[in-house]
Amino acid sequence: MDRRVFGLGALATLSLSACGSSGPRFLTYNGPEVTSLVVNKGTRKLYLLHNEKILREYDVDLGFAPNGTKNQRGDGRTPEGTYLIDRRNPRSRYHLSLGISYPNSQDVAKAKAAGVDPGGDIFIHGEPNLRSERRRAKKKRDWTAGCIAVKNDEIEEIYAMVNKGTLITLRP
Repeated sequence: MDRRVFGLGALATLSLSACGSSGPRFLTYNGPEVTSLVVNKGTRKLYLLHNEKILREYDVDLGFAPNGTKNQRGDGRTPEGTYLIDRRNPRSRYHLSLGISYPNSQDVAKAKAAGVDPGGDIFIHGEPNLRSERRRAKKKRDWTAGCIAVKNDEIEEIYAMVNKGTLITLRP
């Protein structure tokens, strides 16, 4: 698909409805349902899909140790596998966030067998709300503790388009 046509069509489907000048803007989305998300860690890309059609594509930052899957709390890795978007947080310490259902039962069993804590609180989120943290994040690629980070205007789009219960696959 021609990227220019895709971009214009995607922009035409988003309509803004700002909630004041401070805090996050909450967009409404009137396009095709987002049926799944795919993160390709190697290319640092997040895709929103309707069935097999790519609706939107975003560049992402990952955990500070991005190679390999998350094994335990504090390892700085972003998980790999299939999960669900399980919560929405408009009051995140980052500009909006969508929770990912890591760890699943397999992750918990693997961590238990290794005698470690699997960790948790993995999100897709925007930039840090605190200015000092935002400055530090902008200086380094892959700055999160294991989450998937996008720009603030991008998380606003993603937050408007993605519902709780949507499937997300994180690939190496």
